[in-house]
Parts: sequence; C-alpha cells; structure tokens
Amino acid sequence: MRDSLWAGGHAAFLLAALGGLVWATGQPFLFPSLGPTAYLLAVQPGAPTSRPRRVFGGHVVGVLAGLLAYTLLAAPLVGTQPPPAASLGAVRLSASAAVSVGLTTIGMLAADLRHAPACATTLIVGLGLLASPVDAVVIVVAVAVLLVADRAAKAAQSSLAGGVPA
Repeated sequence: MRDSLWAGGHAAFLLAALGGLVWATGQPFLFPSLGPTAYLLAVQPGAPTSRPRRVFGGHVVGVLAGLLAYTLLAAPLVGTQPPPAASLGAVRLSASAAVSVGLTTIGMLAADLRHAPACATTLIVGLGLLASPVDAVVIVVAVAVLLVADRAAKAAQSSLAGGVPA
C-alpha cells in the first residue's frame, strides 16, 4: 500500500509541476500523453521505456513526425472540429493521424527510443491539436520539465529513506 501511495503521489506531483507552468505562462504544458508518461516514471522507474533518453527522445520523435504529417496532409484542419463525413478533409485528417503514428513508430524503433506514450503525442500534433512550432517547443519543454521533476522527486525520496534508493 505504501508503494501505491508513493507512486500515485509521484505521478500527481509530476503533473502538478507542469500545472504550475500552465498557471504561470498560459501555455499548454499539460496534454494527455504526459499522463501515461508520468505513470511509467512513477510505477516502472527501472523499465527501459522509462529511461530519460527514451522518454525525451520518443516524445521528440512524436512531435517531429506529427508536425511533418500534419503539415503535409491535414493543415489547417483540427481533430476537435472534424470535417463532414465522407469528405476529403476527413481523409486528410485520418491520413495525418495514421502517418504520424507510423513515422513515430519507425523513428522510435530505428533510434532505440521506444516510449509508447509518444504515439499519443504524435496524434495530438498530427490531428492539429498542438501543431504550431510554438506548440512543438512547449511539448518538448514539458517533457524535459517532467523528467527534471521526476529526478527531483526521486532524489527527495532517496534522502528521506536515508540515502537508500527506492
């Protein structure tokens, strides 16, 4: 039970840190794919997919693949305002989503940056939800902040436990 409480608190802390940035800047530093990333960092800290290189790199690959697919296939459409059924716009938006996930998968495997939540990031970008260059920077900064907060929380836990790592 103690481990469950710590993991839940840890995941919440990671997202709360980003919530503070949202509050201070008005920028979208919180987005859905960070929930699964926070979960992995809190619950499976030693797993290969939780390594900082894979977390950061996977999301960067996702952002780049999403930007490419969206720019080439779907801009200026947005997934929260879907085009009419059976329209060319619906095909374009769907194609952007599929291509962004395909490219992200290829990129993560080729670079050994496997981090499944990055496929959600690429959909967020590829569907036009956060698809501007500024949004791309915000996403990458958010992932970096998440990793810094994770390291700080783990260091604090280690010092509270008398220097014994969790």
